[in-house]
Amino acid sequence: MTSSTPSPAPSNPYLVLGAAIVLPASGHVILGVPVRGLQFLFFMVILAWVTTKVAPPDASFVGRHAGGFLIYALSILDAYRIARIRHAKWIHNAGRDNDRAGGDAQADI
Repeated sequence: MTSSTPSPAPSNPYLVLGAAIVLPASGHVILGVPVRGLQFLFFMVILAWVTTKVAPPDASFVGRHAGGFLIYALSILDAYRIARIRHAKWIHNAGRDNDRAGGDAQADI
């Protein structure tokens, strides 16, 4: 049983990508999964701290916090992936609903 009302459009994947790049975890908040974003933030801080304790003293800022930057990059990819999947499902379902509403296309030929 499917409803005849179309579901609202999901967030634009590029908007989510831009937000995730500018502010960590904001992409997940836009997607409606703020707990997942908070988990990424937690592990960013923890791994950045661990990396500062393990890295040599002459390492650059990025080298001293490489663990945090790794999780930051993974959170960007994760938010974008979720947004792309939701958008693709929405497009697929919208096309299927249009086919169902339009009837049999072969009968018109």
